[in-house]
Amino acid sequence: MTQRELAWQSKLVLLAVVPMVAASTALEGQWWAEHQSAVAIWTLGLSALLGLVTWELRAATPAAAVTGAIITASLMFRTVVFPYEPWRTALTPVLAVFLLAYGATQVGRAKKERLGTAERRTGRSAAQVAANLGLAALATSEFAHSWMVDRGWFAPTATAAFPLFTAALAAMAEAAADTVSSEIGQVFGGRPRMITNLQVVEPGRDGAVSLAGTLAGGLAAGVVAGAGTLALRGDARVFTASCAGGVFGLLFDSLLGATLEPSGWLNNDAVNFLSTAAAAGFTLALEALRR
Repeated sequence: MTQRELAWQSKLVLLAVVPMVAASTALEGQWWAEHQSAVAIWTLGLSALLGLVTWELRAATPAAAVTGAIITASLMFRTVVFPYEPWRTALTPVLAVFLLAYGATQVGRAKKERLGTAERRTGRSAAQVAANLGLAALATSEFAHSWMVDRGWFAPTATAAFPLFTAALAAMAEAAADTVSSEIGQVFGGRPRMITNLQVVEPGRDGAVSLAGTLAGGLAAGVVAGAGTLALRGDARVFTASCAGGVFGLLFDSLLGATLEPSGWLNNDAVNFLSTAAAAGFTLALEALRR
């Protein structure tokens, strides 16, 4: 199947992410507006500003900018700590993801345009944004938190959000690692090899990896994991778990890109969403093993 024939998967990702995250954001926004208005004002204002900036830079379509703003607001609301500072929320790792991804797409753009692999001039679509950041927002949403608490996975205390936030941070680390690995690998990686059989292929091929691209992706994962750890006053455990999850998700993405995507089972948005889910799941598994 072609990517166009699999477009329903992109719509499914949007449907799975946007309604629930938007509802969670609305509930959180109402609660904070009633109890701590400064949190609501800063969160909604900075999220909207980030959306406008990404649209102005043509890094996202209007719909994608709105989707990104909703996801950012949800993540910020769910990571508020006191004394409150807007930068001490998930805004910091979200910004890290954006800056790394945007910077990587600009590196060697002329070469990527010749290869036919450059990102569209209009920027990312709403489905692409949801596929890359939606899982992180879902993992930390009020609904996910309540569901896990009700089943006794952890107690509803101030530290209860740790497993979910670390998983969300791993998903964001994977999103940055995937983009940076692909974009940098196409420019500096030479002839990449398929992750499944190490066969040499042309740059830009789904499932192809290079040493330069993989190292760049791992570094990007570390930057996002570090930004999130510092912002939320985490410790070495948060950093190592989220970074490891991000790298695992990056490799999982390449595996799906080499197998199910060219076979016509998955499109790129589905691959990206499942890869962020794999990163989060890997991190949760690490946390479970440590208990």
